[in-house]
Amino acid sequence: MLSRVADSLYWMTRYLERAEHTARLYDVNADAILEHGEATASERWARMLESLRMTVPEGELNDDNVMNHIAFDSGNGNSIITCLTSARENSRYIRELISSEMWEQLNRLYWHIRDCANRSIDSGERHEFLQSIKQGSHLFQGITDSTMSHGEGWEFAQVGRYLERIGATAHLLDLQYRDVPANDDDLLSVGEYLEWVTVLKSCTAFESYSKVYTADFSRRCIAEFLLLNEHFPRSVRHCVDQMDAGLNRIAEHTGTERARRLGRLGGRLRAMLDFAQIDEVVQIGLCEFLREIQKQCAAIHDELYNAYIAYPIDQELAS
Repeated sequence: MLSRVADSLYWMTRYLERAEHTARLYDVNADAILEHGEATASERWARMLESLRMTVPEGELNDDNVMNHIAFDSGNGNSIITCLTSARENSRYIRELISSEMWEQLNRLYWHIRDCANRSIDSGERHEFLQSIKQGSHLFQGITDSTMSHGEGWEFAQVGRYLERIGATAHLLDLQYRDVPANDDDLLSVGEYLEWVTVLKSCTAFESYSKVYTADFSRRCIAEFLLLNEHFPRSVRHCVDQMDAGLNRIAEHTGTERARRLGRLGGRLRAMLDFAQIDEVVQIGLCEFLREIQKQCAAIHDELYNAYIAYPIDQELAS
């Protein structure tokens, strides 16, 4: 596979995953502000922007200003419109290698957000708009799985999606847990309960968590579910399993030393999560554990580029 094709497939799904995550976090936090009241709105918006790795926009942090910044600001490299534009551009480069249905869905989603940006949607339309972004991304994922051959190209798309998802979940949990004292008794006050429910909803995990832990809402259980549950599709462990499996299948097509080195990085991260126990992780330091995951994901991204995308041609000819 050409390196530019692998690069485009990888980033196409990463950008779509990022746009969907951004839309979901705004939607969840907007609902949380209605429940908690406007007194803490500015603090909540600032925290949400930090979880999305976005700079704080100029002016007052209110829902109008934040919405424009995270959704329609083309100067914001992680805004929804920027991500969808980048995803569409990457898919356009490989138009002949993806299915017509994939292109049509992504193109439709792109023009939908362009239309919404041009006509300035009001506050009453925002939930419906954010739902359309989330559902459009989910539909694209389903179309991809249903219409694209599950070969090497599809694997690059999967690796991009899951690597983005690992980073988003780990960073969100890290920010939420960083203010928890070391001697925490794990008992939640009413206000803390609502905050941690918001975290679960931010990962579409509230209902799935409730089925596993019923009424037992504690920081430790929530961290265990989002970090170590092997079946929930947004948990760090599940995403690492899927990413590692994709890397291994890609390596089967190449068999180079660079591919094997990348496989070892993925396997190391997978083993780290397979054998982790939440009590031990909390005792050692959950935030440090989460940051180590993010560090290893960055190393996997770098090695992926070295192995398949940005490698010197003389090395390839010599291998």
